[in-house]
Amino acid sequence: MVYPLATVLERNKEWVARTASQKPELFPTLAKGQSPSILWFGCSDSRVPENTLLDLDPGNVFCHRNIANVLPPTDINSQSVLAYAVEHLKVKHIIVCGHIGCGGVAAALANGKLGLLDTWLAPVRKLREENWHHWEHLKPEERAVRLVEANVLAGVRTVRENAIVIEGSHGWGLQVHGFVYDVGTGHLRELECREGKRAVEGREEAFELK
Repeated sequence: MVYPLATVLERNKEWVARTASQKPELFPTLAKGQSPSILWFGCSDSRVPENTLLDLDPGNVFCHRNIANVLPPTDINSQSVLAYAVEHLKVKHIIVCGHIGCGGVAAALANGKLGLLDTWLAPVRKLREENWHHWEHLKPEERAVRLVEANVLAGVRTVRENAIVIEGSHGWGLQVHGFVYDVGTGHLRELECREGKRAVEGREEAFELK
């Protein structure tokens, strides 16, 4: 639905009045600063608003969203968000979340030319190529789900291998999770991405944290 600017501003006023009535301490508390416990890496898709689907008030989730929740280790934008969330906000959980029906993933599965997006989606297309022999027998919609999952797991690996995250994991038990959101049901699903003790210790030893 498209709202004219005047309607957007009016809806904001209504939201402020309703929220202030129901939760009178929320805005004064937010004015003092933020202390979110979650860092959320998600897709820019308008159907995947992190605070709404987690049923959390403002101030609980520090977030970064981009097309197809791609997390290249060389992307200064997402890496800056990660650094601030871990080093300064001391978040306790990092969530990488993809979603069913992702347009970026659909584009990565297709072979059309998308201009600038071709460069951005290159890591997702690489995942498609690496896993195609496992997926070629699947139906198109099943392939899309598998690529969504693979992309989330790739993001989880990138985050876990970051030196700042390794220090946070060692220092205060920072945890990294991979989720998939189903826009058709509203449900989140956690992917199995737990690590063995040896993998964790190996990274800590590499950064002399043991």
